[in-house]
Amino acid sequence: MKPNILYLMAALLLAGCAKETPVQTSRFLNPSPPPQRDTSLMHPGPYGDVIHQAANTYGVDETLVKAIIQVESGYNPTVVSKSNAIGLMQLKASTAGRDAYRMKGRYGQPTPRDLKDPAVNIDLGTAYLSILQQQLAGISNPETRRYATTLAYVNGAGALLRTFAKDKTYAIAKINLMTPAEFSQHVQKNHPAPQAPRYLWKVNNAYLAMR
Repeated sequence: MKPNILYLMAALLLAGCAKETPVQTSRFLNPSPPPQRDTSLMHPGPYGDVIHQAANTYGVDETLVKAIIQVESGYNPTVVSKSNAIGLMQLKASTAGRDAYRMKGRYGQPTPRDLKDPAVNIDLGTAYLSILQQQLAGISNPETRRYATTLAYVNGAGALLRTFAKDKTYAIAKINLMTPAEFSQHVQKNHPAPQAPRYLWKVNNAYLAMR
């Protein structure tokens, strides 16, 4: 083989090695970091830490709180409804706000300014959810109990239970004989507030999307 051909082959080989070298060295000089737990994903979304703390304090499903906020206000802390429900969880000072105050051992009711504060609104709204959970505590199926709590949040526990029976104990006994789907169908046909089934559907969809 002629010397110039050998020289040409050697030059091509060296060029190929030089082309590959940066890819190989960069892989080892800048290795991918080991996977770590991303704590920012533990409580995603606006006000995640506040929601998490309130849910833990009052024993309420954190995802349910988030779903209600999504449906009620779209995470807008300053929104006020025509019926004067205020803030993230759309609380009325004279009803849910007052009940939450009593539960916390306080007198009176929150001011509109209080309810526009995200931390206060979430705390009181979650406290109110815990009150409703206590009123519906006899419901044995967790999914049905979540449905019932959602409906009670928008129209009260009494209105819900009366669609099953006048007596609370008997009403809960009837609910416990139903599947979650049967409970939902009963509410759709019998709840006196026409918006209640729609509200349950919207909150449940938001809840499932966040799971």
